[in-house]
Amino acid sequence: MKTGKLSAWLFVTLAVPAVILALWTLLAELTESLYWPSPLAIARVFPKAWLDGRMTEDVLPSLVRLALGYLCALAIGIAVGLVVGSVRRLRLAVEPVFEFFRAIPPPVLVPIMMLIAGIGDGMKISVIAFGCVWPILINTVEGVRGIDGVQIDTARSYSLRRRQRLLNVTIPSAAPKIFVGARQSLAIGLIMMVISEMFAASNGLGYNIVQFQRLFQLKEMWSGIILLGIIGVAANAIFKLVEKRCLRWYLGMQSQER
Repeated sequence: MKTGKLSAWLFVTLAVPAVILALWTLLAELTESLYWPSPLAIARVFPKAWLDGRMTEDVLPSLVRLALGYLCALAIGIAVGLVVGSVRRLRLAVEPVFEFFRAIPPPVLVPIMMLIAGIGDGMKISVIAFGCVWPILINTVEGVRGIDGVQIDTARSYSLRRRQRLLNVTIPSAAPKIFVGARQSLAIGLIMMVISEMFAASNGLGYNIVQFQRLFQLKEMWSGIILLGIIGVAANAIFKLVEKRCLRWYLGMQSQER
């Protein structure tokens, strides 16, 4: 990236957050509301609220639960999606069922999961996985269904075995759609992580945000919300790096078409 383009990119990237922070500070000073503290006031309480032991006792367990639930959803969604997408009759039979379960808001399952799995980490991981699996599953099915028939016929003409067709044709062709579903699920997973910890937990980000709100520690509560945003931005940046590496061929083809 050339120096001029880099400078323009940095300006555009940093300008919007700077304007938002400036407006936020101005409104906080004008209203002087306890419920709307300024960014500077939130920044002052942030180290004490999160860096004094809570990072390992609360933030890290939340991230572990998020990672485990998300990885379970990836494994289940991709595996089932590849099978369903490859068999037309099976796809026609189960698609209505998938759409039904996808329409159920995952938060409503938290009380049911509490009865089945208790209030431990298993319940939280299950809720995260259930919320994340549907975009991955449905996009995987769509990706497999959309594979060009010429590619499949060519693979068969070369007498490729089913495993070879899966690894060399099906998965690479469906990968762009799979990554679309995985990106959607990442945001859902972060939401479900917080919600599951708000219902029944003794640690975690969601638990602490609720505790701050109940104790009327509003600056600390806002610091937790901002920390969630930072985690979301970091997770998205990591996801984009993985996507860029895995879909290098696809992104290069798109850039040439533009």
